Amino acid sequence: MKKLMLTTAALALTTGFAMAETVRLGTEGAYPPYNFINDKGEVDGFERELGDELCKRASLTCEWVTNDWDSIIPNLVSGNYDVIIAGMSITDERDEVIDFTQNYTLPDPSAYIATSADIDLNSAVIAAQTGTIQASFVASSGATLVEYATPEETVAAVRNGEADAVLADRAYLLPIAEEDQGLEMLEKMELIGGGIGLGLRESDTELKETFNKAIQSMKDDGSLNALIEKWDIGVTF
Repeated sequence: MKKLMLTTAALALTTGFAMAETVRLGTEGAYPPYNFINDKGEVDGFERELGDELCKRASLTCEWVTNDWDSIIPNLVSGNYDVIIAGMSITDERDEVIDFTQNYTLPDPSAYIATSADIDLNSAVIAAQTGTIQASFVASSGATLVEYATPEETVAAVRNGEADAVLADRAYLLPIAEEDQGLEMLEKMELIGGGIGLGLRESDTELKETFNKAIQSMKDDGSLNALIEKWDIGVTF
């Protein structure tokens, strides 16, 4: 899905993980239905259920940590948590800094919402969250990119006239378009990225393999597809 973000994450990959310790799962908590904070102040959503189930299958003790998107890779590398599970698309650029498990979703189409269908996307001002694969796509498309720190701000930019459209994951934008009569989803969609995976430090090869086995077991028994359908994430495996 989402996101491309690399800043100064060329920090030394020196922080390792001992399998006997608690695994800290880092997420954004601001990108429903993938991850969000519920009324109880707890991490919720597709990735909360997925992460809990993966840890159960892997016999790991896990805890959840929230982190702003723009520093989510540097703080993984520096050891603030052990895994990124935050709707992060697998890209070659990110893979130069961190490692990824196999994907747990196929690429979700990126969609546009706008106040009107009568806009020329080639010359439009398009909002996207900073450090996302959508921001990178818009920057290379010829349209004018405006970036915001949070997904909520990208939608607000369209509502207040700062941008003509938002480009983000369809699963994120669809409920917004359905609830706001002033916004509509455009027919055009973009297929970007290679699906979403868990992000880990490159040194944590044992932990990566542990999670790969757990993800594969969920693919094999159909429980991952059931979770994808429950949360209306996108295409099943």
